[in-house]
Amino acid sequence: MKKFFSLVFLLVAFLSFFIFVRADEIEDIGKAISSLNKDLQNKEVNYQTLNTKLNGIKNRIGNLEIEIEKKEIEVKKGEEALSYQKNLLNERARSYYKNVNKNSTLFLSALVADDLSASLRKIFYQKSIVDEDKRTIIKIVLYVKNLEEIKKNLEAEKIGLAKLKIEVDQQSEIIAKEINSTRQEIATLTARQQQLIASRIAGLNLSRSAASPIECVDDRNLDPGFGSGFAFYTYGIPHRVGLNQYGAKGRADSGQNYEDILRAYYSFENFQDVGSDIKIRVDGHAEYSIEDYVKRIWEVPESWPMEALKAQAVAARSFALAYTDNGAGSICDSQDCQVFRDDEKGGRWNEAVEATKGKTMYQGGKPIKAWFASTFGGYAHTSAEVWGGNTSWTKNFADTSSGVGSFSELNERGYDKESKCFYTAQGSRAEYGKSAWLRPSEVADIANTLLLVKKDSGTTDNLYQVDKPNPAGKENWNSDKVRSMLSNPFTNVTDVRVTGVDFGGGRTTEIIIVEGGREEKFGGDEFKNRFNLRAPKNISIVGPLFNVEKR
Repeated sequence: MKKFFSLVFLLVAFLSFFIFVRADEIEDIGKAISSLNKDLQNKEVNYQTLNTKLNGIKNRIGNLEIEIEKKEIEVKKGEEALSYQKNLLNERARSYYKNVNKNSTLFLSALVADDLSASLRKIFYQKSIVDEDKRTIIKIVLYVKNLEEIKKNLEAEKIGLAKLKIEVDQQSEIIAKEINSTRQEIATLTARQQQLIASRIAGLNLSRSAASPIECVDDRNLDPGFGSGFAFYTYGIPHRVGLNQYGAKGRADSGQNYEDILRAYYSFENFQDVGSDIKIRVDGHAEYSIEDYVKRIWEVPESWPMEALKAQAVAARSFALAYTDNGAGSICDSQDCQVFRDDEKGGRWNEAVEATKGKTMYQGGKPIKAWFASTFGGYAHTSAEVWGGNTSWTKNFADTSSGVGSFSELNERGYDKESKCFYTAQGSRAEYGKSAWLRPSEVADIANTLLLVKKDSGTTDNLYQVDKPNPAGKENWNSDKVRSMLSNPFTNVTDVRVTGVDFGGGRTTEIIIVEGGREEKFGGDEFKNRFNLRAPKNISIVGPLFNVEKR
């Protein structure tokens, strides 16, 4: 009995500490949103800066959502203990009044007893029982009162947070619209150029599955055979939407369970259990029940933490059901859908599938198409940002253990930092140590093509990479030709610096090219796009967040 009371009172203490009302945090977020609204009215507003602030607010809201979910779990635990405590309260109350009366009788008896000392000992012993009953009654009453107050405050928190999310979504739409409009004005790509860049990046054959061999190499360890040079390092590899597989592993290693992990990566209403009678047809293979199908998914190593495997199992099940419309259609067997083999993966993967049997993420009465990929580089992005099609369950957020304000902090705190593809330069040239290092003159050429496009947009079809046929059927102008058309071209770049980064949303916003005392600023997106159209071989910047390494 004493052991049980110890556990109960520890739970009371834990609830009092853990479910401390975060009204101050909600109020602070509300003030930050009001400040953002005022900034939006400013005629000289910097939308990139506001987007950084907005993403910081989103991260704070996301953290509070996780806290509220944990609070609800603890409240349920408290309510489970409450029924026992109410019975206990009745017993202690009866015991208290009974022992109070007994103590009065003992006191009268002591006045006429032969052994006064023994009688007094009985009185003091009985008094200690009465006092213990009294303390227990007070503690249980306070616990009940505390639990009711917690439930009331928790509901208020949920309502307040829901209102803040609506305001943030409205501001997000305004800012995203303005940023997209600005990007189009700065560096509009033709459909041919967009397709060319997409094909170039696809040609790198970067695995989107964490179970496949990851061939990313750190070029800082490679010698290209020339002196000074620059390498453009991207954080993560395509496509950065949905569940970050290495991020899920990092979260599981830090103690998060699979439900916490899934809620971090997706916005969805609830989990629903689906029957195992749903059949999934796999192109080129047989038909399987949904559970047998998931057991044949080979997306992550089975040696990973069990909570990461469970998260992947639920994501795989949700994706398959959404992709096939609950079995009405079929699904492919490659990483274009999800990696499938005829043999069950077995072992711990099957354990994870069984442990989450039927569990599926739902929104709007339907399973969500739960995209996932190997490595995000510390940031998840919405489907609209990556592919152009908006979905309500994908997120843009910093996938880090805490806030970041620099590349070094991102390298330390990214949940997927264990992946070899977390921070790498993509593409290579055999003649330069199979590396992605560029000579200063080659970076100068890329900068010059940007300057020329700004000067005359009609030159864009002559400025593709010179070591491949021109996709527009025109002449590719080499570096000498480009320089001849500029009054003040770069010839031998001495430095390249990333000077603008949105660490809230994961995007390089400004880069400076330096030659001697001269500096030219370019937007992050416009430089990345021009780089991917002009850089030699298949050397590419494969994401919105990139940095520059020098040698």
